Amino acid sequence: MTAERAEFDPECELCALTGTTGTEWLLMFTGFDPVHEGTREALSTLANGYMSARGALSESRADGVHYPGVYVAGCYNRLTSRVDGMRHEDESLVNLPNWTAVTFRGEGGDWFSPASSFEMLHHHVGLDMRGGVLLRESVVVDGQGRRTRIRQRRIVSMADPHLAVVDTVLWPENWSGTLAVRSVLDANVRNSNVPDLAQFADRHLTEVAVGGVGPDGVWLRAQTSQSRVQVAEAARTRVRVDGLGVPTTHTRRFELDAVADHVAVEVRAGQCVEVEKVVAVYTSRDRAISEPLAAAQESALSAHGYADLLAAHVEAWDALWRRFEVSLGAPVRARQATDVQIFHLLQTLSPHTADLDVGVPARGLHGEAYRGHVFWDDVFVFPVLNMRLPELTRALLLYRYRRLPQARRLAAAQGLAGALFPWQSGSDGREETPRVLFNPRSGRWMPDHSRRQYHVNLAVAYNVWHYWEATADLGFLAAFGAELLVENARFWASLAVHDPVDDRFDIRGVMGPDEFHDGYPDRPGTGIDNSAYVNVMCAWSLARALDAYRILGENEDLGLWQRLDVGADELELWDRMRRRLRVCFLSNGLLAQFEGYESLAELDWDAYRARYGNIGRLDLILEAEGDSCIRYRASKQADVLMLLYLFTAEELTSLLHQLGCPFDPATIPATVEYYLDRTTHGSTLSRVAHAWVLARGNRRGSWQMLGEALEADLSDTQGGTTREDVHLGAMAGSVDILQRCYTGFDIRGDVLWLHPLLPDELEVLEFDIRYRDHWVRLRCDHRELTLSTKASAAPPIRVNVNGSEYEVAAGQQISVGTAQRMRPDPSMTGGV
Repeated sequence: MTAERAEFDPECELCALTGTTGTEWLLMFTGFDPVHEGTREALSTLANGYMSARGALSESRADGVHYPGVYVAGCYNRLTSRVDGMRHEDESLVNLPNWTAVTFRGEGGDWFSPASSFEMLHHHVGLDMRGGVLLRESVVVDGQGRRTRIRQRRIVSMADPHLAVVDTVLWPENWSGTLAVRSVLDANVRNSNVPDLAQFADRHLTEVAVGGVGPDGVWLRAQTSQSRVQVAEAARTRVRVDGLGVPTTHTRRFELDAVADHVAVEVRAGQCVEVEKVVAVYTSRDRAISEPLAAAQESALSAHGYADLLAAHVEAWDALWRRFEVSLGAPVRARQATDVQIFHLLQTLSPHTADLDVGVPARGLHGEAYRGHVFWDDVFVFPVLNMRLPELTRALLLYRYRRLPQARRLAAAQGLAGALFPWQSGSDGREETPRVLFNPRSGRWMPDHSRRQYHVNLAVAYNVWHYWEATADLGFLAAFGAELLVENARFWASLAVHDPVDDRFDIRGVMGPDEFHDGYPDRPGTGIDNSAYVNVMCAWSLARALDAYRILGENEDLGLWQRLDVGADELELWDRMRRRLRVCFLSNGLLAQFEGYESLAELDWDAYRARYGNIGRLDLILEAEGDSCIRYRASKQADVLMLLYLFTAEELTSLLHQLGCPFDPATIPATVEYYLDRTTHGSTLSRVAHAWVLARGNRRGSWQMLGEALEADLSDTQGGTTREDVHLGAMAGSVDILQRCYTGFDIRGDVLWLHPLLPDELEVLEFDIRYRDHWVRLRCDHRELTLSTKASAAPPIRVNVNGSEYEVAAGQQISVGTAQRMRPDPSMTGGV
């Protein structure tokens, strides 16, 4: 089954149920395919930045095909397991009680479920991305020949983060009699969405209590076993026949881990029976409540009906789309895929997220991959948020700031100064990265040294600075950002070792973004030395700490520098280090990924592709053969080339020249080709980074890479991983290619730079951004760039288009011809 936006079957009237017109915003799934159902569920997940529900059918339970997961952002719990004689302690985003469950039966028949005797004659699921509505139509026949048509709409409210609705309409087509409906809150759930974790402890909920409230409400309360987070859900179920309220009998069934509300009505063939289930979800982490259960009960019982809740929900989504929509003059599939990326990004990180103490989950709120942990993916996500919802970026950066004490402890545990953020982070910021990784190809556990990916620190520093450049939020820089930059600088200054012979600083024992190389053939697991990515980024981040000191001033009013005990000697060390960190080069003059890279063997790429096809996870393939990636010049994803993703060619050249390196920007195209030929693309982020670095010298190749990145989850190109969760960094990064890469968008100092160069396949690109308190509209085609600002009281901004600078006041518009810039400069291959 593939995800398609297509015209509906003539018998399917789901179009009338959407909050939009036509099928332009509909992601359609026709028929039922158990092999791909998990992927469909992930892609059909509904969320509002606070909570989510996978798009599992309401009559289903977790059974190996279906997985109706429910999650609340930041709700983690820790369990201990013993697997193959090893003790594991892991923290996971918790699968919470399932509130989506609604089913029915005719008198004397089975409850409708995947395991029942029902035959499915017709099945259609659609995701209306414009309005955030999951739609479903099915026609089923039970064991007694009774044919029933089901139409269902589900929302997770973007207007009220605690509310959700499952609205089900049933038509008994050829029968009359008693129709029974069952509406359930079910805490008999586990974290079992990821097959590789099947041997680990997975039961997170304890102390379940259930009850009824009011004439048509039920409730359930549970608590996580270790973190002691209380979770409360309340549901109100009402039934209407032909649009009118009718007398109904509610019978509640209380079980150990679930509560069900049974409703029975008399129906005639052809009548329309609407079952409206309104659900409220609260946890003890929420603000402005007395306690979760009381809040959930009050919210569910006092909520408006579905029509009103839908209207408010669609209005909230409309406001978000006005900020985030990217209009493309491109093939339909590219336009639709772009909408999918933006939709799932906004579901995971919405304005509601800004009120929470959470980070950016690498795999969204769509499942349990990576246990819901926070990695470095925010470096791909924040550029999209910075330009449209900067207050959300600010809140997500505070997730890191609040965990500085834990990061300081992690650095101190290694005998280092400053702060070290963990490669995988969860509730409190301790290191959550597992020490072993199971290889399904060999059936063996492999050591996992990903904790050495200290470059997560550099991503935090990069995010802090680029938020500051986009917003000029001096209050954030003074209160939070500068401290993050200082502690990052201190960490690297303590890790680096000075070589007096060469007057160079070496950084040893780290891992770069490549991830395949955790050491050398003769010392695996000990890290690599002088990673080009790490050392150049380190130099850049040290310079930004010095810039923060200069911007805020030596006598900063809050006493920041005194509180942090930043002195002249430390500032001098940072300045010296940023000029003398070692960067290695290959014998052909190209940047070396790390010291000793050229001594590694070349892989027989053709032979491995012929033998295995997809070699994205070459590390697993080689381990199963008794070999290792550390012996070869092979990368899982962009490493050196990440420098060309994060910096323009001019910026990178300047950084390397400041380091005293004889770098020639004319070598950039050869550098791109060299490392691209040695990359397996084992991460969805890989094609995002490579689409960027190809944009100037190989526009067709860039567009092809972007297309593959856009399809990563839609077509599940990683071979089954999408069913476990989407890949949020790749989704946001794909949008950023359109937003910044193809427009040449960059912020340097107080100037907004634009240097557009669209691929031939992209005729026009148009979107809004928020920059320095202005709402700016950008429209770019192959001939002209038009920039306009909305009327406001904000001061004028400086804009540089293809080397010419303009001052643009609020309410003004400029148009600049771009045709003369269409021929790329080879030295600009890697940047904008």
